[in-house]
Amino acid sequence: MIAYATLGVNDMDHAVAFYDAVFGALGARRFTTSPTWTGYRRKGDPVPIFLTRPWNRDVATGSNGGMMAFLAEDRTSVDAFHTAALAHGGVCEGPPGVREGMDPVFYAAYVRDPDGAKLCAFVRK
Repeated sequence: MIAYATLGVNDMDHAVAFYDAVFGALGARRFTTSPTWTGYRRKGDPVPIFLTRPWNRDVATGSNGGMMAFLAEDRTSVDAFHTAALAHGGVCEGPPGVREGMDPVFYAAYVRDPDGAKLCAFVRK
């Protein structure tokens, strides 16, 4: 159902540095870049993620209650996602670990990007 997703950013250069590292940890690569529109995709994934400046020129902010979650290949990738996010200006919203009560086992890490968007990387193993 989802054709693509966007994350609002305020400084494209800063956001690209953050997402190159964070998405790189999950095996995704940047495939297009411009001052207002930058896209990422992992080989075989049909849905790209785009960074964009808000079209109304207001400040990009994280949504209250919104989150984008990304499926990782393994726990090492989840750990690398979290480490890369913190090293590039992200904020921890939940360190890597098993989330209790989930079946199958749900191993996840949560961060906020420099513009406040909440992100999760997880694996069910």
